[in-house]
Amino acid sequence: MNPKQARQRRARKTRAKIAELKVARLLVNRTNLHIYAQIIDATGGKVLASASTLDKAVRAEVKNGGNTAAAAMIGKRIAEKAKAAGIETVAFDRSGFKYHGRVKALAEAAREGGLKF
Repeated sequence: MNPKQARQRRARKTRAKIAELKVARLLVNRTNLHIYAQIIDATGGKVLASASTLDKAVRAEVKNGGNTAAAAMIGKRIAEKAKAAGIETVAFDRSGFKYHGRVKALAEAAREGGLKF
């Protein structure tokens, strides 16, 4: 099993557990250059809020989208957008990525912004 398959297996297991909880989920995806966050409703069919380092406002502030500072900014932005949409509690879906580095920075910033995991 290669690393990508292992990550996808972990992601499947996490999403199955989140589906049982029937709460909105904060989905995080990362690439080498960017990080993305979306809040998806409990049914899994609709994106309620999203933020990424590709947004023009973020790109103006952050030089590099692939570091922890950029991830922390995205965490704050997704928390603000969630509050505006009336969402306070989410399940954290890290897409099989380790809770370390950029993923951890995004999660901690979202918690500081008022989201509850």
